[in-house]
Amino acid sequence: MADVPGLRLPDQLAERARDIEEGRAEPAVSRDASTVVLLRDALDGGIEVYMLRRVTSMPFAPGAYVFPGGSVDARDGDRTVGWSGPSPEEWGAAFGAGETLARELVCAAVRETFEESGVLLAGPAPDTIAGDISGDDWEADRLALLDRSLSLAALLDKRGLVLRSDLLRPWAHWITPVFEERRYDTRFFAAALPAGQRTRDVSTESDQVAWVRPREGVEAARRGEMALLPPTFVTLTELAMYDSVAGVLAAERAVRPRLPETRVTDDGAYLILPPELDGHVPGARP
Repeated sequence: MADVPGLRLPDQLAERARDIEEGRAEPAVSRDASTVVLLRDALDGGIEVYMLRRVTSMPFAPGAYVFPGGSVDARDGDRTVGWSGPSPEEWGAAFGAGETLARELVCAAVRETFEESGVLLAGPAPDTIAGDISGDDWEADRLALLDRSLSLAALLDKRGLVLRSDLLRPWAHWITPVFEERRYDTRFFAAALPAGQRTRDVSTESDQVAWVRPREGVEAARRGEMALLPPTFVTLTELAMYDSVAGVLAAERAVRPRLPETRVTDDGAYLILPPELDGHVPGARP
């Protein structure tokens, strides 16, 4: 049989893909999620992106380098959240989502970025940004967000802040393939590290953090030195074309859902990436 273009799946995933195709199993329902590509200008030129390596005990993508992010929480749709910048309706138009989901996605992006990196995309007014938030009192608030004893709306109200949706940009939309038992419908945002803030290694879901030059991340993945999921690899490949954070944030992005296709053959199962991504992912057959 001729080679099938794409990534050959491990036997366990191939078996599940075959079961789904032949009707013996149903795909898991995907959960809405947000991911934030946090960027800064490198001191010697170019850009860097903040990445976390997931601990090997994680059920989804263990050992992979990822951007901060996670699933939408039930309270992310709270309409009392202090808000400035593009409205949920505008975000919905950018991501092909209804107003309620768009609100949840933006709030989840801000919340997860604070939970996983200690960076808060909010300010005292629509034209200001929170400064140094690395103190013990802020850490207590971050932990309260994590254990759900504090909501994002309550945090912003307590601190006299408004969410700055204008600090985010729509970047991409990826849906986990059907054979995965944990599936996510994830919108990717891009944002600059706010002046006066710094990232902190605080996520319990990661064992290492790093600021990575996109091109170096791509090259490390090709050498097998950095584990990346296809959406992460593709995002780094796209970011490698930019010389500054301003250039990334000014990019005009037509965001469309990307759901990699699965193809089952007599000799295995393959992940078929969208045609425009052909050749971008390590291990893919040309």
